Amino acid sequence: MIDVPLPSLGPDMQAGKLLEWRIAPGQAITKGTIIAVVDTEKAAIDVESWHDGTVIELLADPGQELAVGTVIARLAAPGEVVPPTGAPPAVTDRASDSRPLADSSLAATPSSAPQVSGPAPAPAPAATVRASPAARARARALNVQLETVASRRPDGVVTLEDVEAAATVAAKSGAPASSGDRQASVRAAIAAAMVRSNREIPHYYLWDDVDVSRVMQWLAAANAQRPVTARLLPAALLLSAVARAASEFADMNGQYDGDAYHGSASVHLGVAVALRGGGLIAPALRDAQSLGAEALMRQLSDLVARARRGGLRSSEVTGQSLTVTHLGEAGCRGLLGVIHPPQVALVGIGRIGERAVIIDGTIVARPCVTISLAADHRVSDGRRGAQFLARIGALLQQPEIL
Repeated sequence: MIDVPLPSLGPDMQAGKLLEWRIAPGQAITKGTIIAVVDTEKAAIDVESWHDGTVIELLADPGQELAVGTVIARLAAPGEVVPPTGAPPAVTDRASDSRPLADSSLAATPSSAPQVSGPAPAPAPAATVRASPAARARARALNVQLETVASRRPDGVVTLEDVEAAATVAAKSGAPASSGDRQASVRAAIAAAMVRSNREIPHYYLWDDVDVSRVMQWLAAANAQRPVTARLLPAALLLSAVARAASEFADMNGQYDGDAYHGSASVHLGVAVALRGGGLIAPALRDAQSLGAEALMRQLSDLVARARRGGLRSSEVTGQSLTVTHLGEAGCRGLLGVIHPPQVALVGIGRIGERAVIIDGTIVARPCVTISLAADHRVSDGRRGAQFLARIGALLQQPEIL
């Protein structure tokens, strides 16, 4: 039997609301099947299955607010005997089914979730609950009963984060959010991520102006041979250059988890998208280093459209190894971004505009773009960051290879 937990759909996500099921008991599914739609603080996300199997039971109802790690469904593994539809499940205590898993790292990687074959033990009295002093104080302040809080640590100790997650779930349970509440929730989620970033990450910043004359000339020639609907935007080549440069700089492309940095073998490029209702989300272009400009343009257009109307998949909002924020032609000349934890770098791209450039002693007007880097000093330094920016600039002088 396979337990399916609610996955973390962002580094600071503590809970989500189940909007609808896309599966039913008795249905055979494969890895990648959309099983549910979950509302996070920022968007409605399609949650994918991490397993092949047959659905045995669904353990949550649409409208429920659930903590990350809560078991929401059970599957029979391939080859396992499936109970007949309507038969009593192996675990009948629904309340105990909907509890967070012990280890928060498992919530972020559902494929590693342990199997649970029986109901949870009755909650311990508050006096005997193992909790940190900070967690006890916070529980008193938030009027949270410690005996109702599930620990996500392997040793079972309730932490400050566990208490705050329980308070978040309790505060949101069943109350429909107005558009104003929604906007406030989005801003609060962004604020929490930015506060965490500035608290935990020692940022350094670099920026440079890049002459993109060759890019614009190449695009004009390439687009002249294409129908209007298939034309490429400068963003396609800019993102392609960033992704290819990142594949050569392991210290810019990965995640800092706990006390260690883990570089990524592929560039899963997060692209900041402004949502129509306000706020931002940064879904990932997976394996962006291997995409040509045309394929990248198609995937980018699809990603932006689904981000704004709803329909992003859980695999697209997790695992980003580097993020780019690009304000487009309506944006400003340049920007200095804030790194999205647990990533270690963010590239900012300003608008393309004509600037005075000195060539062979003569002042001429050339299209240029300011590209900035915010990077984590725990992993790299300014010299390395400058080399990374220089590599992006060099790639933009060879648009034909992008």
